[in-house]
Amino acid sequence: MEVRRARSRPVAEGAARRAVEDVLDILEVRGIDIPDAVRERVTGCGDPEILRHWHRRAVTAPTAAEIFEDE
Repeated sequence: MEVRRARSRPVAEGAARRAVEDVLDILEVRGIDIPDAVRERVTGCGDPEILRHWHRRAVTAPTAAEIFEDE
């Protein structure tokens, strides 16, 4: 049981890392400026559900800070 949890932790961390990259990539591709405060908040998040929400918001948000609206 403990081995399974130990193995799943790196997988979850890898998924969160990719989600962080995806959020920032979307904003960059859209030409949206990413202030340091936004970049730090996104990179500091390890919650896949929150990152998923921000990912969806990044597709349409007019500014980087607006991905955090509705929180």
